[in-house]
Amino acid sequence: MTKIEKIVLSYSGGLDTSIILKWLQETYGCEVVTFTADLGQGEELEPARAKAEMAGVKDIRIVDLREEFVSDFVFPMLRANALYEGQYLLGSSIARPLIAKHLVGIAREVGADAVAHGATGKGNDQIRFELAVNALDPSIKVIAPWRQWNIRSRMQLLEYAEKHHIPVPSDKRGEAPFSIDANLLHTSTEGKSLENPAEVAPDHVYQRTVDPLDAPDAPEIITIGFERGDPVSVNGKAMTPAALLTELNGLGGQHGVGRLDLVENRFIGMKSRGIYETPGGTILLAAHRGIESITLDRAAAHLKDEIMPRYAELIYNGFWFAPEREMLQALIDHSQAFVSGEVTLRLYKGSASVISRASPCSLYSADLVTFEESAIAFDHHDAEGFIRLNGLRLRSWAARNGR
Repeated sequence: MTKIEKIVLSYSGGLDTSIILKWLQETYGCEVVTFTADLGQGEELEPARAKAEMAGVKDIRIVDLREEFVSDFVFPMLRANALYEGQYLLGSSIARPLIAKHLVGIAREVGADAVAHGATGKGNDQIRFELAVNALDPSIKVIAPWRQWNIRSRMQLLEYAEKHHIPVPSDKRGEAPFSIDANLLHTSTEGKSLENPAEVAPDHVYQRTVDPLDAPDAPEIITIGFERGDPVSVNGKAMTPAALLTELNGLGGQHGVGRLDLVENRFIGMKSRGIYETPGGTILLAAHRGIESITLDRAAAHLKDEIMPRYAELIYNGFWFAPEREMLQALIDHSQAFVSGEVTLRLYKGSASVISRASPCSLYSADLVTFEESAIAFDHHDAEGFIRLNGLRLRSWAARNGR
């Protein structure tokens, strides 16, 4: 085993990373620095500090990354209208490169030669963490305990915890709990009954959204302001990125907006089923497409839609820091120069529907589109030549085929 002098561990304070912390200390016999990222997961993070202290950790980092998460990762992704496999808003995927960025930054600061994570060998997160580290500092070694140790079952995990006097919460002792990942953008839930895609998800899986059937009978109207593709206000009130997303999470959650039951294709090659709740992100996606509909040129809008699946796949697969993602981002950001204005939406029983949009940069012309007499000259006869030229190849093709 390569000699390691110091490790920075991505640490939640949960059962898995608490066991990993002890295993790293025993296996490598070196100092372990813990890093806990506050991404708006809605949990009290100080218990993570207390658990790390109990484990003898001297350097404990708990960093509030909420604003950076939304402004530098979620909003750039939103400008692309990114959806993986046409549905998933990439809530877990987009958080991993930010965590990796800070893992590398802390490692450089403290002189660590390795970072460690708690992702399993079956999932996507191991890939996302490690590709990000490769791109940011290839000299740093990545330690993935789930791929190295001989623990192969949940029972062995609990036995290890008992042996080393690692506290095990009562809810972790019985049947394996749901696997939950949460941040300001979303909550995802996997495992247990959800592993059978034919079984209906139980109601208690949902944490951020009410059942649309139980949502208020009266719709709620909201207006979101945009500047250069980024949301900046809700109902006329300017907000920071994290505050804005938090506000929309609350509004969307009350109306059951943003639920998704998805079977997706993992990068590593298997299918998995998860329940996603992304209330604020679902509202923002609808609103952003609404403002783009009047501010983007047709060809530019269609080009964005063509590259979006590729862009989303890069994020899902862990290539946030790859040159091709950055190239696509430059194109996307250039397209947003005039994507400014306001969009009004109706939130009602699980839906977020655009009902109006306005922009000082609008390309929409009522005079051009009206059925009434127009102030802008439009000669209807011009359409005849337009159609004949576009039909030229079709007439040639039909003649050849004897039509």
